[in-house]
Amino acid sequence: MHSTLFKIGPVPIRAYGLMMAIAVIVGLIRTLLAAKRAGIKREHVADSGLYGLFAGILSAHIASILLDLPYYWHYPSEILDLWRGVFSASGGLTGLSFHGGLIGAAVAVLIYTRRKGISFLAMADLFSPGLALGYGIARIGCFLNGCCYGIPTSLPWAARFQVDAVSGELTPPSHPTQLYALAASILIYVALVAVERRRRYAGQVFVNYLALYSVYRFFIEFLRKGVTAEVAFWGMTEAQVVSLIVLGVTLPLLWSRRRIRAHERASGRKAPSAKHVRD
Repeated sequence: MHSTLFKIGPVPIRAYGLMMAIAVIVGLIRTLLAAKRAGIKREHVADSGLYGLFAGILSAHIASILLDLPYYWHYPSEILDLWRGVFSASGGLTGLSFHGGLIGAAVAVLIYTRRKGISFLAMADLFSPGLALGYGIARIGCFLNGCCYGIPTSLPWAARFQVDAVSGELTPPSHPTQLYALAASILIYVALVAVERRRRYAGQVFVNYLALYSVYRFFIEFLRKGVTAEVAFWGMTEAQVVSLIVLGVTLPLLWSRRRIRAHERASGRKAPSAKHVRD
């Protein structure tokens, strides 16, 4: 665990905060580089990315509050203490829900694209691969910070994480689920790039991202349940319940689109190339 990487004078540079910053930068650069090919102006990408980032952080915090109301009821001062974790020993933003953040960011981008007359689905497609890449990088910060780890295991790559900074108590050898998340994110990124190259309709990349992320998140939660993810409903964590809901929407969409393309091929109609997709 290396929650503090180094210091610049008296200012500690936290692993989680630094990796979050790198994740945002890498994801945005990737998106900007792909913007020309998608036919979207880079200034629109930068602006919507900025609005999405701030809205995502805010909505992620709000979602975490709603999911942990008893805690915030006893510690109400922490409701507005979003940035405490950046400068604390734990080195991370306090109370952030990825699903909540994704919803907030999507709403902000939707509002921006509506006002600018840009296709929201085209913009969402453009951001999806960079989002997957950034998520994986951010999980490196979780690993260095010692949060979001999994259940005990005897596997040779197991790691121990600090439970109490005061006593120095460590977990038993446990699944480094943060690194599993990194590996899954790389695979999702590769898959999305492949979909992006042969995109046939606006929203295809985005819907695939939602589906692939939900599959990863549903299964990784089994390794975190009862340790860094609490059981919420029917023996599942909140993230597993949300993942199933998202899959219940995205999989039928992907299947219906697949059947439409199969019908078009059977009837002799040529599917449009990615360059001619109408958004």
